[in-house]
Amino acid sequence: MSAIAAAPPGAYTPPAKGSRESLLLNIGFFAMVIGMFMAILDIQIVASSIAQIQAGVSASAEEVAWIQTSYLIAEVIGIPLSGLLNRALSMRRLFVFSAAGFTAASVLCAFAWDLNSLVVFRCIQGFVGAAMIPTTMAAAFTLFGPNRSMFQQVAIGMVATLAPSIGPTLGGWITENMSWHWLFLVNVIPGIVASVLVWNLTPKQPTQLNLIRNIDIIGLAAMALFLGSFEYVFEEGPAAGWFEDEHLMIWMFLCTLAGIIFFWRALRRANPVVDLNVFRDRNFAVGSLVATIVGFGLFGSVYLTPLFLGSVRSYNAEQIGHIMSIGGIAMFLAGPVSGALIRRIDPRFVLMAGLSLAAIGLYWNSSLTADSSFEELFWPQFLRGAGLIMSMVPCNYMALGTLPPHKLPNATGLFTVCRNLGGAVGLAALNTLRLNYTNLHNQEISAGLDPARPEVQAFLMQAEESLRAAGASDPSAAAIGQLVRRMQLESSVMTFNNLFLVMAICFALMLVMTPFLRRPAMAGPPPDAH
Repeated sequence: MSAIAAAPPGAYTPPAKGSRESLLLNIGFFAMVIGMFMAILDIQIVASSIAQIQAGVSASAEEVAWIQTSYLIAEVIGIPLSGLLNRALSMRRLFVFSAAGFTAASVLCAFAWDLNSLVVFRCIQGFVGAAMIPTTMAAAFTLFGPNRSMFQQVAIGMVATLAPSIGPTLGGWITENMSWHWLFLVNVIPGIVASVLVWNLTPKQPTQLNLIRNIDIIGLAAMALFLGSFEYVFEEGPAAGWFEDEHLMIWMFLCTLAGIIFFWRALRRANPVVDLNVFRDRNFAVGSLVATIVGFGLFGSVYLTPLFLGSVRSYNAEQIGHIMSIGGIAMFLAGPVSGALIRRIDPRFVLMAGLSLAAIGLYWNSSLTADSSFEELFWPQFLRGAGLIMSMVPCNYMALGTLPPHKLPNATGLFTVCRNLGGAVGLAALNTLRLNYTNLHNQEISAGLDPARPEVQAFLMQAEESLRAAGASDPSAAAIGQLVRRMQLESSVMTFNNLFLVMAICFALMLVMTPFLRRPAMAGPPPDAH
């Protein structure tokens, strides 16, 4: 790697394909992908075992939510800083520091002695590990060049979509067979391997430490308060009733004030903490919007499907994992296909195909019944999984592939923030809609449950006879209870169908945005294809 390491800034060229340097560089890059996988997985892998962690640290149901919230807030603050830190420390150093810090914080989380210590360690873990995601995305273009990085971009897309899908199942299995401490300890070996390989196999670059010395402190503080309070408001909003909670209103005010200060300084200063001028590039702006919806679809579907299977079908973690694995298999199959198609046809067509497949899969999911099982959910899950990966790969390629190399570190941070905030805002919107739709459908169904109706009488009589035969002490009251539970079950199914339909509409609307994307000049067969 000495030839690579010696390249001066701006003069770096990727090694020849098939050479020893190229092989070592690919190994180093896929070590970065391992780190990215850990950072994304750590959100969902912990979410599936909150109850066990709650018992382990003696926390209440309200307090234990901070284990997730603290990580998400710290991560969303750390991600946009990656652009500045990438230029200041170099890509190689930043990733290694991030991976090593994430690994050390994971060990601290595993040995946390109470809730307060665990929340602090989770904040550290989320903040220091945040840089791994955008740094890996930038490395795909920086180290290999836009026209030679399709394989790497497919790997990034598969990790970004697959990690949230398998996280809950993997987390449940680890907790059930070992303990919740291993949710964090599983990061140790991959973290060490990733740090060592990236340090030894990726190019050395000069540092620009003066960027840190001249950092805009006010802009940094405003950005941290803006993004942190934004994440907190949308995490707590549905449960708190939004504008009905005075405490949340204060955070909304702080979020608005900090946002105004942050954007004013980012647009007026010569050396802002985050350079927002990259949004003037049409491809990046439109691509970021599409990435926001993809994040909504990714995290929303991973949230809704297990919730439906658990609350309506009463499936256990293993059964839910089997159904969720369908989407993961689809991603594995469709990822390489999307990469191959982008090299041969207009990537906008691949994006449109991906958005269409995701919309069809989500729309198909809006026809659920109380008896829907593996057979009914197979094709909707498969189409959604294939559609998500076929949306993400061309979206990443068109949004980032036409930017000059010096803008990539900052752009990948902003791009990742858009996708993550799309998930956060989307989940808050889904939870709010779920409460509203549930109340609406309960009212609609209860209005039709007039005891004078023959259908209602027949149901109650049949239920009473069965309960009397089973020895129920008050079969009449128990029959009414069965009717109420059946109403709540059907109301819940109708609500899930509404939510999947909303998500399908959002993906369908993104089809309108694809014509505004420019086809990258470097798209098509690589120069050495012939």
